Amino acid sequence: MTIRLIEWREQARHFEFEGQRIAYWTAGTGKPLLMVHGFPTASWDWVPIWDRMSAQHSLIACDMIGFGLSDKPHAGYSIHRQTDMQLALLDHLGITDFDALVHDYGVSVGQELLARQEEGSGAAGLGKMVFLNGGIFPDQHRARPIQKLGVSPLGFLVSRMLSRKGFGKSFSSVFGPDTQPTEQELDEFWSLIAEQDGNRIFHKLLHYIGDRRDNEARWVGALTYAADRIGLINGAKDPVSGEHAFHRWKGHVPVAKAHLLPNIGHYPQVEAPEEVASKALEWLA
Repeated sequence: MTIRLIEWREQARHFEFEGQRIAYWTAGTGKPLLMVHGFPTASWDWVPIWDRMSAQHSLIACDMIGFGLSDKPHAGYSIHRQTDMQLALLDHLGITDFDALVHDYGVSVGQELLARQEEGSGAAGLGKMVFLNGGIFPDQHRARPIQKLGVSPLGFLVSRMLSRKGFGKSFSSVFGPDTQPTEQELDEFWSLIAEQDGNRIFHKLLHYIGDRRDNEARWVGALTYAADRIGLINGAKDPVSGEHAFHRWKGHVPVAKAHLLPNIGHYPQVEAPEEVASKALEWLA
């Protein structure tokens, strides 16, 4: 069954975190699986694999602060705060033991969860984690021109000038050559970005690039700590964190699981949903 965006919007539930209204979704039965989306999109990214994953897991996915259908304040962004919010959602739902599936911006939230678990400061019940394309290793993250400009002193101009047309061109460039998003899909992604004028805070959400640099040793170190229960499913054609990042993963955590998708780009769960769901379910079993 394919969920339409209008239905997804209607299915959203909400809880409050530090004065912000957060939209979230749950489905399925089995061990809880926290799904953490990427930048600049939202949990809508998980819909292509939602039904398949929910057949074996209890899914939990929220739109993080500043994304999708959640509140979009003009300040207060950090990976640490987003991680606090994810843990607050799990607490809200009474969940203590869980696995995680993380993508893009969400990989940093995943690494922060692992680091807190290693330190004994949180996420004690975290089990396995499956990573999709993202800046796991800051020195392997090849930022797009719009991201480089967004973190510069002129970043506010990116947000001011960002349009559906410009977004569509930039966003499509990180997909595989044979798995390009349709105009309808781009319209759907854009509608969630532009919700509550979210396109006007685009540059604020790029804080994660600095967060990754500042926490590199701790977050990359956490991979070694959890190497026997993590895995990476990676789209090779991703210009941001593609095959080059995959090889770094294999060199850094050789005992961890690794699966390369040769013709897929930055959004494996959207571009190759059947293969991603199958491999993720195999590893999480």
